[in-house]
Amino acid sequence: MRVLLGIGNPGSTYDGTRHNLGFMVIDALARRHHLGSFSKKWSAQVVEWRGPAGPCLLVKPTTYVNLSGETAQAVCAFYKIPPSDLLVVVDDLALPTGTLRLRDNGSAGGHNGLKDIEARLGQGYHRLRCGCGPMPPGADQVGFVLGGFRPEEKPVAEAMIQRAADACEAWLVEGVVVACRFNGSPKPPAVAKPPAEKPPAAG
Repeated sequence: MRVLLGIGNPGSTYDGTRHNLGFMVIDALARRHHLGSFSKKWSAQVVEWRGPAGPCLLVKPTTYVNLSGETAQAVCAFYKIPPSDLLVVVDDLALPTGTLRLRDNGSAGGHNGLKDIEARLGQGYHRLRCGCGPMPPGADQVGFVLGGFRPEEKPVAEAMIQRAADACEAWLVEGVVVACRFNGSPKPPAVAKPPAEKPPAAG
């Protein structure tokens, strides 16, 4: 069993907020593969996916962000899997909206949800950070991450969510090193060069 765990806050009040990017990626995967309804287990909403790389559990903790480790620890203990079989999808205020960063270990980077997972499982779990910054100068951090994306940001955020879902699938099938190809910002579309003008025919 492999586990994809998205960090976020439960309840309609938090739907669409920057802090719920982890939930949004998990939901995008569930819709993409027609996985049906989530069920309640381990203080979370969970659904199993029999994907191309074998069984995988999609998880959205209902403990609120700061206690995300409770669910992560319970799932890993139940399936007797190492932290390296867990990919945590999380928002990251330090990254610009649209930017992804997949890593196989590291520190919590100031994110309270990752801090709680690290306290319970160590640093060996994998994590996919989804950018939700930058924060405007003078803005309140809590208010900013618990707010939604501005209209001009929404297309970039939605494209990032789909790329993050792609990265999760690549992590399952190809492994973390290869899946790191999704890191960074999306490349701008190539601009087609206009056809060269033909010289006028000789008269």
